[in-house]
Amino acid sequence: MVDIFVQAPGLSAGEVEQLVSTPLEKLLWEIPGVDDVYTTSRPNMSMAIVRFDVGEDEEDSLVKIYNKVQGNMDRIPIGVNPPLIKLKGIDDVPVMSVTLHSKTYDSATLRRVAGEVATELKKVDDVSETNIIGGEARQIRVEVDPDRLAGHMISPLQVYQALGRDNSNLSAGGFSRADMHFLVEVGDFFRSARDVEQTIVAVYNDKPVYLSDVATVYDGFQEINTYVFHRDGAGAEGTIEETNAPSRPLADEAAVTIAVAKRRGANATWLTETLTERLEEMKGSILVSGIDATITRDYGETAKEKSNELIFHMFLATISVVILMWLFLGIKEAAVVAVAVPVTLALTLFASYFFGYTLNRVTLFALIFAIGILVDDAIVVVENIHRHFKMKWGSLDVITSFAVDEVGNPTILATFTVIFALMPMAFVSGMMGPYMSPIPINASAAMLFSLLVAFVVTPWMTKRLLAYSEKRKQNNGLEDSHEAHEDPEDDAGRIGRVYRKILEPMVDKPALRAGVLAGVLVLLVGSMGLVYLRAVKVKMLPHDNKSEFQVVIDMDEGTTLERTAAVTRENRGGTGQRTGGA
Repeated sequence: MVDIFVQAPGLSAGEVEQLVSTPLEKLLWEIPGVDDVYTTSRPNMSMAIVRFDVGEDEEDSLVKIYNKVQGNMDRIPIGVNPPLIKLKGIDDVPVMSVTLHSKTYDSATLRRVAGEVATELKKVDDVSETNIIGGEARQIRVEVDPDRLAGHMISPLQVYQALGRDNSNLSAGGFSRADMHFLVEVGDFFRSARDVEQTIVAVYNDKPVYLSDVATVYDGFQEINTYVFHRDGAGAEGTIEETNAPSRPLADEAAVTIAVAKRRGANATWLTETLTERLEEMKGSILVSGIDATITRDYGETAKEKSNELIFHMFLATISVVILMWLFLGIKEAAVVAVAVPVTLALTLFASYFFGYTLNRVTLFALIFAIGILVDDAIVVVENIHRHFKMKWGSLDVITSFAVDEVGNPTILATFTVIFALMPMAFVSGMMGPYMSPIPINASAAMLFSLLVAFVVTPWMTKRLLAYSEKRKQNNGLEDSHEAHEDPEDDAGRIGRVYRKILEPMVDKPALRAGVLAGVLVLLVGSMGLVYLRAVKVKMLPHDNKSEFQVVIDMDEGTTLERTAAVTRENRGGTGQRTGGA
């Protein structure tokens, strides 16, 4: 999205809408790739939000807006300032917030310290911008006296123009002397309230009129538009606990928050860890005794926690598959699958790198989803080699080649069937497109690599392990010539016998077969009906678990900022929020 701000001094909301917002909206709709345009008109200002279609290139979209606006500058009404265009994206959301708070220093001092801290944090690679919230910024305020202005025949506009003229530094050329060239600069920037007071506003009765003659200059702070407080809870280590015991008063501390945003494509986890280390280095130098720094937002930590949880589940899924193979086929076959899964995942991650996908929660979910199906190819090949090996009808080389060839075509067909079922998800349009596409792309790549591993790595490793096991039996004198079997059905085992007992009645009895199919159909329709009846919740992505919460207070229209701040500071029930703002 792109925000466009247009200042229109002196115009009412209706005039801004008629002269600025409506013409600007018509121009923006002419840009190809625009999905929607929102305009807001208020006295003295118009704001337009342009939302582009998902998949449009950000830089190209920004260039389109600049070209459209700059090509119609001649249509801007007189008195309306040129538009300010700002690109907005997900990376503008701060990944880390640091709150400086103190019981001894006021908010003005914390603001100055926060400026130095923000400068040091900005030096860290992959930091795009920092923003200071709260505190009192220094400001030189000039209050003119109408009576004294009238007594010297001076207008407020002259005072404004004189301040802008004197608060400047201009180049006035240069001259050469003694084989040296000197540059001449005229004027200087204000450095103190005394410099402002000495500004010559005009000449009256052949005498200069200084600003101090017609106005009062204050060296103070700008008007407060944001309050930030910090409060420690009653629990240990700054946590908040609810107890039935009488609560002690909780004192608010003056606080200032520094919000840090990352560059596009930067790793949030690595960045926040680096910023935390830099804060530790500033203790004792910039962060002096009496000023504490608390990290009130750390999206890098939450992202790390979620990715580690998914990696753990991926590891757990792999172990579960290996254990199942061990229980039903044997330890050698389980070892083959234990190697095939990591090799397939490594190849899939390698391919994802070239596809341009980063390692995030969506891609990790795709890999976990793929584990259940990517082991199918390896299991089919291993099981068939194992079955023929038990029959002992030939050499291990011949058995391995024959077993792989026997299940080759069905395995290829089953693999591509799954891929064709997943690929439509890659063409989902709209906002869900970027979320959905990594799942089918990564899962399909995993299936292809699993097929490759099943035909290359799995037979080789299975043959080596079975040959090693056979050699150990021969060396230990455990070879039994009576182990050979002619009928593969005799080696079905307990699971095969149970399977036949369940399936054979349904095959032989049409009534039972029809009843089972009808039951399956009823369950299918019933499960689909749960969605229609809203008996189950359907959500594409899970709720985000964050170790923070927000309290939004909706005050009456016209309520002052001070009154709102007082409401946020009320202590109810002995609990309080760690950081509050108004």
